[in-house]
Amino acid sequence: MKTSFLFLLGILLITSEAVAQTAELCQGAYFTEEEGKAFLEKHKVASKLEWETRAVAIRKQIREGMDLQTLPPKPPSKPIVHSRKEMDGYSIENVAFESMPGIYVTGNLYKPLKKQTAYAGILCPHGHGENPHGRFRDQTQKRCASLARMGAIVFVWDMVGQGDSKQCEHKMAKALKLQTINSIRSLDYLLSIEGVDPERIAVTGESGGGTQTFLLAALDDRVKVSVPVVMVSAYFFGGCVCESGLPIHKNGDFQTNNVEIAALAAPRPMILISDGGDWTKNTPLVEFPFIENIYKLYGKKSQLEGVHFADEKHDFGPSKRKAMYRFMAKHLGLDLKAITDSHGDINEDPAKVVEQSDLEVFNTDHPRPANALMGDDAVMGVL
Repeated sequence: MKTSFLFLLGILLITSEAVAQTAELCQGAYFTEEEGKAFLEKHKVASKLEWETRAVAIRKQIREGMDLQTLPPKPPSKPIVHSRKEMDGYSIENVAFESMPGIYVTGNLYKPLKKQTAYAGILCPHGHGENPHGRFRDQTQKRCASLARMGAIVFVWDMVGQGDSKQCEHKMAKALKLQTINSIRSLDYLLSIEGVDPERIAVTGESGGGTQTFLLAALDDRVKVSVPVVMVSAYFFGGCVCESGLPIHKNGDFQTNNVEIAALAAPRPMILISDGGDWTKNTPLVEFPFIENIYKLYGKKSQLEGVHFADEKHDFGPSKRKAMYRFMAKHLGLDLKAITDSHGDINEDPAKVVEQSDLEVFNTDHPRPANALMGDDAVMGVL
């Protein structure tokens, strides 16, 4: 009888914790536009000390909300790298490495063919999208290849459950935690490559990749430049469990939003790229001024820029990529001329789109490692 009672008590405690956690979630358009604006007005800070005190609390909430106060041990296994392809001014390799024992990050490494004494390193998380998913999409391949042609070493990896990352479903309960771990381990991998300059590290992604961008910049100061695209919103908190499926924004009376999280990059260089067709439509008048105020407190107003495309929709299209290229060239010392024509216009034509089958990491010739955990339950077990 006593054992049954303790068992039932345990179930009740677990259920109560799950209900409480669900109540703390801020998902999708959690605020109205007016509420998002009012929240930022209420939390505008007047001093650097006031902001840095607030920043400590925000980072604490992110880590506790993810249950990521400490990183899991880094696996000692070596990366899997194969199928190198030489293109016009750059190469592509297919890569996998363990972020946790039995969990593999899968992606592609783009390198400039021109030898340099040191290279900027750029991480390119991708957003949600229809087939072909993520890193196989035209817009993703073009930005990675163009950045490599400019002289950077670039790594793009799969969202959980997409591309080669088929060890669990994308909407697994702790996808946000796993994607954050994968982002940090991707940065570890990029910095392990010979010649990558640790003082010239950047990250840029759109939509869900924009969420990964500002979360990584917020949690890891090894990121020196950040370009979150079409995602920093005062009222929208991310529509997928991989962005807002854990209570990183709220705990009891404590509340933050993605604008404050993005502002944790200050005073490091950042450009907000927004458009009129999604939840970043108010950025020039709402989100940008709030973050600009924080940069001013550091005396680094010039490190923050904003580009708004009022007539465009939610994507990482050509105009948005061009704004990103110019910002990366400015702050990472990249060669913008490598992707411009005789008229000074950016030309992505040499960045060829490769077939998905040529970019895949795991296939008949390169099977998934035997220790790979398969299924949501197995992956959740290590998280």
